[in-house]
Amino acid sequence: MRHAAWLLVLLFPLPGAAASISVHTERHGERFDVQAVAEIDADLSDAWTVLTDYDRLAQFIPGMLDSRVVSREGVTVIVDQRGEASLLFLTFPMQMRLAVQEYPPHRVESRLISGNFKQMYGIYQLDILDAGLRLRYEGSFTPDFTVPLLIGTLMVRNLVEARFRAMVLEIESIRRRAVPALR
Repeated sequence: MRHAAWLLVLLFPLPGAAASISVHTERHGERFDVQAVAEIDADLSDAWTVLTDYDRLAQFIPGMLDSRVVSREGVTVIVDQRGEASLLFLTFPMQMRLAVQEYPPHRVESRLISGNFKQMYGIYQLDILDAGLRLRYEGSFTPDFTVPLLIGTLMVRNLVEARFRAMVLEIESIRRRAVPALR
């Protein structure tokens, strides 16, 4: 009986169980380099909408307390974000103003203008596959606060994975909401 239950879970993933996600983090002194990839069952337009709806990000991204568009001019969007990262008993506040460049419908690049990071740069890339999309994120950042040497990479990896997974789940949820429930 227990084997049958596992088979059902494998054949019919639980709601909210996203596609496989791969996250890689490296530390180079104070700088962290991260990459994340997922193949998702989604429309390009739906994925683009979620990636660029900056005012809604705090509703589904863990640890993000606020995200809002300050201005738009052409392909450049200025976004203020505030949040925190935690691991065990440590909590690190994060504040940033980002210049975001949008290259519809495949690429979003962001770079730090100001905040409590020395530098930050990130790219979201959407690639069309035969069945769905590949969402890739590559980023590099150097905090302006001390991140513990031994647990810092683990903390960053967990943070990136949780936030990337939340983005993937939000993108996939658009399709689930659009499909009428089976009766």
